[in-house]
Amino acid sequence: MKIRPLVCTIVATLGLSACSGMSAAAPDAGGEANVATLRSALDDVHRAGIPGVFAEVRAGDLVWNGASGVANIGTGRPVTPDMQQRVGSLTKTFTAAAILQQVEQGRIRLDASIGSYLPDLVPGERGAKITVRMLLNHTRGIPDYLPIAFPSLQENPSSAQSVDDNRARTFSAAELVEMGLAAPASGPPGSSPGVYSNSNYLLLGQLLERVSGTTAEEYITRNVIGRAGLEHTEFPDGPLVREPHPQMYEALHGLIDPPRDYSEYNMSWVRTGAGLVSTTGDLNRFYGKLLAGEVVDRSSLAEMQRTVPVVGIGLEGKTIDYGLGLHRVVTDCGVFWGHDGTVWGATTMSLTSADGKRQMSVAMNLARWNGLDPAGRPQHHPIDDALSTFYAQAMCGGGAG
Repeated sequence: MKIRPLVCTIVATLGLSACSGMSAAAPDAGGEANVATLRSALDDVHRAGIPGVFAEVRAGDLVWNGASGVANIGTGRPVTPDMQQRVGSLTKTFTAAAILQQVEQGRIRLDASIGSYLPDLVPGERGAKITVRMLLNHTRGIPDYLPIAFPSLQENPSSAQSVDDNRARTFSAAELVEMGLAAPASGPPGSSPGVYSNSNYLLLGQLLERVSGTTAEEYITRNVIGRAGLEHTEFPDGPLVREPHPQMYEALHGLIDPPRDYSEYNMSWVRTGAGLVSTTGDLNRFYGKLLAGEVVDRSSLAEMQRTVPVVGIGLEGKTIDYGLGLHRVVTDCGVFWGHDGTVWGATTMSLTSADGKRQMSVAMNLARWNGLDPAGRPQHHPIDDALSTFYAQAMCGGGAG
């Protein structure tokens, strides 16, 4: 069984860790044998180099939770399945759902110009040509602000200095949006393929605030997180993660060796693009309810599932199928929907089958483990193979318990 290679791409806020493809032996019949296979595959991810990895797999009414490795390298504190994690760009699905709720209420039109809502932020002809839909599916042509916010990553030689410098810095959303708007356009509005950009989702956060009369974080918390019944998902109100969590180690493609702990970090640099913390259980619950039409209505979900080709950060021209805050992933065992994301030191993925019967959420406390070749391309790592095997078993294996 082979799954298309791009399902193993960890879509990050700064870069990707690309697996070589997903393959596994034919799935077993389920039950205890499959649980043992999942446990072994998760242990292999840890043995390949991830300090701590934890996951929840659902197959119908059966649920498996597993963890392997340590939450803290220094103390040896074990990682557990119920820990919170910074989930990075999975936040985009929550933000997109909030926007679609406002569409349902008639306060936002998907094909209206962003300039008609935010003339002060995106004025003139540019604002008139960029629609809300283009922001949601990354076809607006406004580049990512991250290279400007973290300039040392673009220097020759590059360094982690700006990552450290920004640890306690508070960025305003308007400041970050201005960085993106000031950079050369990645293409004309509506161009295909689109180009993944965090600037889009910060603008969407500003739009949500303008039409709802409250902060975007407050709206999402009340109307998306609350509607889905999530008890461990939140926007942190400071640099710390509130509930038990792993330390989060950043390797920055070998620039930081040994990897450095960035679990304490001011997350104003990502906000409505990648600022949430959650648990694997909450993520499965959220995507399950979203695909069941319980977070947005069925017509809104259909809009979210209208995909276009989008070039992900670090994919060297390869595209992913991207809707409105959702990835579409095609496997030999069916179509899956979800998202993945990375912030400093944390990597997370959540995928749910189109029929809602199979779910996988997995979190790791290491990011950007792949070294780079002289051309700056991520190099293959044993972690990639171990993840391929676990993802394949979790998504296409037998029963979860």
